[in-house]
Amino acid sequence: MRFLLDPEQRAFADSLNAMLTAADTPSVVRAWSRGEHTSGRALWRRIAEAGVFALAVPEAYEGLGPRPVELAVAFVELGRHAVPGPLVETVMAAALLTEPGSAKRLLPALASGEVMATAAPTGSYALDGDVATTRLSWDGDGNGLRMAPGHGPVRTSLDPARRLTHLLPGGELLTPDPPLVHALTWARLATAAQALGVGLALLDRTVAYVKQRTQFGAPIGSFQAVKHQLADAKIALEFARPMVFGAALTMTEADVAAAKVTACEAAYRTARTALQLHGAIGYTAEYDLSLWLTKARALRASWGSPGECRAAVLNGLSGGGRRS
Repeated sequence: MRFLLDPEQRAFADSLNAMLTAADTPSVVRAWSRGEHTSGRALWRRIAEAGVFALAVPEAYEGLGPRPVELAVAFVELGRHAVPGPLVETVMAAALLTEPGSAKRLLPALASGEVMATAAPTGSYALDGDVATTRLSWDGDGNGLRMAPGHGPVRTSLDPARRLTHLLPGGELLTPDPPLVHALTWARLATAAQALGVGLALLDRTVAYVKQRTQFGAPIGSFQAVKHQLADAKIALEFARPMVFGAALTMTEADVAAAKVTACEAAYRTARTALQLHGAIGYTAEYDLSLWLTKARALRASWGSPGECRAAVLNGLSGGGRRS
């Protein structure tokens, strides 16, 4: 089955791509990784003005959604440009805030980009807790959604733009029983779409590179072995694309888990191919390719490892799956 975007969705993707291209996101990412958030916050506001975060917020709270297909379209472009920040976590926060009181108080600012949100179980690392203004946490059993009162020291991760902190315990209780499965489904969809965009960017950059790099007097892109590697990466990404948009249509736990593992594995495979074909330069942090290489690896385990997602798929096939 083929999933084709309609003209409005394609125009939305094109407008985001143009905006992010003009924003010079590699320089934004490098500043973000150093803890300098000014340019990242400015880009965040522009993304919000384009309506991206509003797609996860119901119309009753000044949003445009929920519209998971359009959200997936947006996150492919965010991944294609390696945009930093708690993007997925802000979407997850919108899905967690279903209690009318907290939703009315917090969601309009989230949709407008006035605030950034992060979310994590108590005791786990949260993404960008130092810059997020809304920090949500819950206990290990998925109970007691709280507004964390602060965060611990910042830790670096494999992806330098993904700055990790523990959220402090306690804080205001928002709801004793948060819709964690529903929120996790939205987080995995956004992660899958972001990973797809990362993989597509890696493939495009590698194809351009092998056309320029020569060996034995010929571009290495003309070598049969190189063509086969790139073709395998292309096939994996093109197989992941309908999985992501198909899951956005159904929004079942199993479909989204399948899309997440498929897209993240395709991006990870493409990253390995890109690294091999770039040679020594691919290992250098100063080369922009590294911004996508590290993100592909980090997204692979974010909000569900490959094993956890495969287990969710098998659970759905056995009749235990739930619609988010």
